[in-house]
Amino acid sequence: MDITTLLIGLLAGIIAGGGIAFLVLNNKSNSKATQIIKEAEQKANQYKKSRELEAKEKFLKLKQEHQKETQQRESSISRKEDDLRKKDQSLSDKIQNQEHKFKEVESIKKNLSQQLEIVNIKKTEIEKAHGNQVKQLEKIAGLTADEAKKDLVEALVDEAKTDAISKIKLIVEEAKLKANKEAKRMILQTIQRTAAEQAIENTVTVFNIDNDDIKGRIIGREGRNIRALEAATGIEIIVDDTPEAIILSGFDPVRREIARLSLHRLVTDGRIHPARIEEVVQKTKKDVDNEIIEHGERAVIDLGINGLHPELIRIVGRMRYRSSYGQNLLQHSREVANMCAIMAAEFGLDPKMAKRAGLLHDIGKVPDEDAETPHALLGMKWAEKYGESPEVCNAIGAHHDEIEMTNLISPIVQACDAISGSRPGARREDGEAYIKRLQDLEKLALGFDGVEKAFAIQAGRELRVIVDSDVLQDKQADLLSFDISQKIMKEMIYPGQIKVTVIRERRAVNFAK
Repeated sequence: MDITTLLIGLLAGIIAGGGIAFLVLNNKSNSKATQIIKEAEQKANQYKKSRELEAKEKFLKLKQEHQKETQQRESSISRKEDDLRKKDQSLSDKIQNQEHKFKEVESIKKNLSQQLEIVNIKKTEIEKAHGNQVKQLEKIAGLTADEAKKDLVEALVDEAKTDAISKIKLIVEEAKLKANKEAKRMILQTIQRTAAEQAIENTVTVFNIDNDDIKGRIIGREGRNIRALEAATGIEIIVDDTPEAIILSGFDPVRREIARLSLHRLVTDGRIHPARIEEVVQKTKKDVDNEIIEHGERAVIDLGINGLHPELIRIVGRMRYRSSYGQNLLQHSREVANMCAIMAAEFGLDPKMAKRAGLLHDIGKVPDEDAETPHALLGMKWAEKYGESPEVCNAIGAHHDEIEMTNLISPIVQACDAISGSRPGARREDGEAYIKRLQDLEKLALGFDGVEKAFAIQAGRELRVIVDSDVLQDKQADLLSFDISQKIMKEMIYPGQIKVTVIRERRAVNFAK
């Protein structure tokens, strides 16, 4: 045998042996699998039976619960049906009641319509009778109904006007009685607490000298000294026959003060010539400027006012050299400031703000240059420019009614300004302005209907008005007095108060011959 045949035989034997072994093993595994399957089928049957029992139990339980819920719903439905039956019965009863009432209303409506027809018939008869009566009355009176109605309305209007005038007078008198007591107390207390040591301080315009020989030295050779002095100060210097006096004439009080002090220094020093005059005037100007600031600072410190702008302090100092109707302006402003503080405290307002407004209310009277703007508005512009509060600015601008008052400080400043200026002896008034004011007062009264004559008496503190007795009645005279006083307050500026007296007199004169 060769090797190849041997190998093939060996390989075939191995394959045959493997096949026999596979068959033997396969038979053993099939028997085990069959046994496992049987056991699994037994367990599955047992599990299936247990699940079927559980399902039957759950089904029975759910069936019982469903039956219970069904019974509850049926009982609830039965109760609701009972309620609905009751409501239906109640509605039926109400419908029957409403039908009964509706029948009653219909019967009442029918009766009313019958009565209304009767009323309309009677109304027509009454209107016809009324028309006949009106026609008879028109024949008797000789007037138509419209004319009689017009006469009646006019009579009622006149009567109402007369009654209104009487009531107005009573109301005004009662208000005055109640208000005057408190106002007088407050004003008197304010004046007593701020009584000024000095009522009037006139600006000095006359320079006194020891002897008339000094006049020649002031004039100088060919008048060169006096011309140099006038050119340096801007003041006209009048040297006449007035003994021991030289008159300084100029509209600017500060310039007059510089001229007076310069003259005083020149006369005291004795050296009077143009170069010396210019030197002294320049030095005096600086001294007066410093003095102005000192006066302003002293006034502010004395009044306890803080935070005032330096330029306003300088303006306040300039008021020291300005007078208003003979009353020193700075003294007047300080007095007004103290009065404002006291009145503001009485009213429960801010006394510091009122004092500030009172001190600054007349700063517009001391402009550096001529200004056409009224001094109240000019002062208000300065106050706004230098950072004063709106309340203070309004009080300055409104104290002569140039603008409308917007706060309670403004009328206080206006009242205190009038009190300070109207005190007896506080001011002097120019003769021409005084006469013009009296003439304007009489002219204002003569502008009213029914006024025959008007007389301003007691230095303009009283106005007596004589009216035509045929034009105005006694009660109308009361209204005329009130109207005249209101027009005076609106259109005129005056110190203190003016009493308006209306006189109506009727005289019957006959002659026996």
